[in-house]
Amino acid sequence: MLNFAVVGTGWITESFIQAALESKHLKLVGVYSRSADKAKKLADTYHAYRYYTDIEEMAANPEIEVVYIASPNSVHFKQTQVFLKNKKHVICEKPIFSNLAELEAAYRIADENGVYLFEAIRNVHTPNFQILKEKLHLAGKLRSTVLPYIQYSSRYDSFLKGENPNVFTAEFSGGALVDLGVYPLSLAVGLFGEPKQVSYHPVRLRSGIDGSGTLVLTYDDFVCTILCSKVSHSVLPCEIHGEKGTFVLADVAPISEITFYDSHTKEAQVLSVEQESKDMVYECRTFARIIESKNDAEYEALKTRSKIVLRITEEARQQNDIIFGTEK
Repeated sequence: MLNFAVVGTGWITESFIQAALESKHLKLVGVYSRSADKAKKLADTYHAYRYYTDIEEMAANPEIEVVYIASPNSVHFKQTQVFLKNKKHVICEKPIFSNLAELEAAYRIADENGVYLFEAIRNVHTPNFQILKEKLHLAGKLRSTVLPYIQYSSRYDSFLKGENPNVFTAEFSGGALVDLGVYPLSLAVGLFGEPKQVSYHPVRLRSGIDGSGTLVLTYDDFVCTILCSKVSHSVLPCEIHGEKGTFVLADVAPISEITFYDSHTKEAQVLSVEQESKDMVYECRTFARIIESKNDAEYEALKTRSKIVLRITEEARQQNDIIFGTEK
């Protein structure tokens, strides 16, 4: 069992802790927050014996083997460097970094220190993703794909009142594409690989970032359209269209239901299986397995996907002059 610590005390951190403990591969031993009260409260809740308000102090603790980072996007790179240089494996919440240069630099530091760096992107580690990938051939020659992730953010209400929540600012590397769009984008890259061409059409907010947008990925024989938004809501399913049939996904994250519709027989076949409610447990098991078995081949595959996804989001932003604070 690996000893892990967390950076951040929000709901996503708590969800990860619960999944990590359920995985039976990780034991919580430390919590970091700028607020001592928040750090102590979370540590006490999950019986971690230490809490910290100093990143360097936590990184220096030799008992900690793995660190999960769920801080604002703009500080991911800075914090990750600290832990990698202290020979800790790092699991960084999506989007892993602001741009590809940061990612490449972080991978170099990880390699130099003999540790692994993972991006936490839960939907592509689940059983239903594997089923979809294995059964994709049923659709025949692919022709089009539509992957929406349109979810109204409660923080948008604050933004409309004149406030500037992190996720709606360029200073903290926010925006719909990097916050929500990375889920369908990671799914697309995991299924179809790297596209030939990328085109992004955002709806800009007063802060300069994208409140919503349409990302078009062009492949040799088909087009994948990704719809993402934090300023509206949709109940549209995801669809993958082939000449022999169509896959319908109830959601992109989690991938809860997959149905295949045969174009000729008109028959519907349910392919999905019931997954654990805390679906982050699957990525926890994957990361722990790679660390424990030193499975470099699987690690390289994860690195490649993260690089492609970040390369696409960076290109999409550059097309529209969306510049993050870390890039100025």
